[in-house]
Amino acid sequence: MQGWSYVYTGANEPFEKMEFPVPEVEADGILVRVTVSSICGSDLHGWHGETPRAPTTIMGHEMTGRVERLGKNVRTDAVGQELREGDRIVYSYFYPCHHCQPCLSNDGHHCDARRIGAGRSKSDKPPHFTGAYAEYFYLRPDHFVLRTPDSLSDRVVAPLNCALAQVIYGLDQVNLSAGETVVIQGAGGLGLYATAVAREAGAVNIVVLDKRADRLAMAKAFGADHVLNVDDFETPEQRIEAVADLTGGGGHVVAELVGHPSALTEGIKMSRNEGRYLVIGNISGKHSIPFNPAWLVHSNRRMVGVAGYQAWALRRGLELLHRRGDRYPFEKILSELYPIDQINTAFAEADKGASIRTGLVCDPKLAVL
Repeated sequence: MQGWSYVYTGANEPFEKMEFPVPEVEADGILVRVTVSSICGSDLHGWHGETPRAPTTIMGHEMTGRVERLGKNVRTDAVGQELREGDRIVYSYFYPCHHCQPCLSNDGHHCDARRIGAGRSKSDKPPHFTGAYAEYFYLRPDHFVLRTPDSLSDRVVAPLNCALAQVIYGLDQVNLSAGETVVIQGAGGLGLYATAVAREAGAVNIVVLDKRADRLAMAKAFGADHVLNVDDFETPEQRIEAVADLTGGGGHVVAELVGHPSALTEGIKMSRNEGRYLVIGNISGKHSIPFNPAWLVHSNRRMVGVAGYQAWALRRGLELLHRRGDRYPFEKILSELYPIDQINTAFAEADKGASIRTGLVCDPKLAVL
């Protein structure tokens, strides 16, 4: 049996439709029929050739779907809920090797092999279906899988397995505590999720910066106390001063979720003495900035880079979507949806930055929108 996919063909080149053999499911594996996937900023970087991608790769990693086929040994999800064919599920997009020292120390997040997860492996070899822009996705044995609550749409949960889980993990890594002030650079998908997560964690003063008024209005809906349009200021120094005024000296935590390196030179200075600076958005290896180590040393600041997440963050994100969907407009994160056969149009539009996040409907008959 063959299944379709849309593969990367080169930097800025159109995706092409290809078919691959559908893999036999191992005893502890799961074959997923993808229903909705989305275009993450890292996918745009990959499409532009700024992060490594090889031709004949099925790109994409933010997704959700239904169990098409269960391995004979699989009976439950990661938290013990019964799992059956046809069930809607969410899952981590990467898979640790389970053999290296970090994995054996229960720290699969730091496994180097996890970087061969969705959207990075060439798809010309079995199991072929290792990216989100396809009919199927193959979950290898011991993948972390959770059954999706019936109350959540695929539109809401598709970005969970990267954007939401990653900001939950990132804010945990900088030890965000109740009563602290948070500054968020960027009101895209990551920034909006981070605003809600910070609010739920007990932050008392959340400041969000962006250059688009519609996204800043959305940040308010996600829990921001103050929003600043970066274009309202003539210089970075003015923006830094405005943040200091609103926060009483700077954020306890500042999160870079923009994806542009110039944000770092401002963001570091927006954190107060002994503040923590979280960097998630900058993933391209082709950029650099002038950096003065004294920005960290003199103020006892810490800077933490985060890519990926521990499995617990995926579960916590699912709980947040499920329990607090009445508080935050999570359904608006995927602000545009395209049929998967319009993937090239979707990428071109996503690249313009008009939508918060762009989604792709891979199976309109099974997708819950």
